[in-house]
Amino acid sequence: MGVYEERLQKDLKRIAKRVRKMGKAVTASVENSVEAALKRDTELATETILGDLPMNRLSQELDHRCHVFVARHLPSAGHLRYISAVMRLNQTLERIGDYAETISRAALSLSGPAPESTQRDIELMGEYATKTLRRAMRAFQDGDADEAKATHQSVSSYGTIFDKVFFDLVREGEEHTRPVEDLFGLMAIFNRLERVLHQAKNICQQTVFAVTGEGKPEKTFDILFVDSRNAGASVLAEHFARKAYPEAGTFESAGWDAVEALDPKFIEFGQTVGLDLVNEEPRQFGGRRRELREYDLIIDLAGGVREHVTKVPFHTTLLSWQLDDRDEPETVYGQLVERMADLMHILRGDEEDET
Repeated sequence: MGVYEERLQKDLKRIAKRVRKMGKAVTASVENSVEAALKRDTELATETILGDLPMNRLSQELDHRCHVFVARHLPSAGHLRYISAVMRLNQTLERIGDYAETISRAALSLSGPAPESTQRDIELMGEYATKTLRRAMRAFQDGDADEAKATHQSVSSYGTIFDKVFFDLVREGEEHTRPVEDLFGLMAIFNRLERVLHQAKNICQQTVFAVTGEGKPEKTFDILFVDSRNAGASVLAEHFARKAYPEAGTFESAGWDAVEALDPKFIEFGQTVGLDLVNEEPRQFGGRRRELREYDLIIDLAGGVREHVTKVPFHTTLLSWQLDDRDEPETVYGQLVERMADLMHILRGDEEDET
């Protein structure tokens, strides 16, 4: 190994050492902030808040070393990807440290213990967040793209916890059992823990990029079209979206008063635009196999779905598309083509589909 290569490897090891140090410090900060919130430990919360300052200095030092590495070695290929990933990782870890500080400040603001169920949820969410963060950091340090992908894929069930907590705190507010300031503080804690999980996923994506050069996968969406009978417009929307935007996610449809069979006019029209609706059967809105929280968007095509949804999940967006002449398939289709193109442009930046 030549002198240049020895110096390059030595600088890489120094950077990797600081990545490990930063990762351990940030993970410990998140753990301490959660413990402070659970035990209402003012001393630990204060220590965690003050501990954000040396972490910021460590972050600045790591950023400086990355810039020096680029200037000194003019890296290419794998080394350049690694340094680029470290710089993004550094920003991610600094942000997570800020989340821990916010959790600690929220813990200091609480006037009393959280409700027992909320306490359990804080503990569960905290353990899940720190475990995922630690696993993501280990994958980055080991250069293990497969483990990073597996960790990224595993971050899925937190939405259930977050929705439950949100509605629990709303109920506490309605019953006036807790000061409003406490409810905001508890919500802030859960929001930041959720953000820790999001940032852990980002670390996984940075690992995959550093190791393989693969960029961040394009986001997909799970969409449910709803109307009254699920006999025409909603089924047409489902099949059109699935054909026109196959890479955008999943598309389903349902009706809150689903009938036994599709409207023959829609089946016939579907054939003229390449959509096979012959074997489709209307599906009851209340009989879905998936929970509402599993959908990113619910699109109401008849303006009545809110009467059948008592609580829209926190992470689900409800859209209302008022369609003209919903019993005329050609008119409905024209409106759907235009509205889906607009929606996809917002969600993914896709150009207008010419189907």
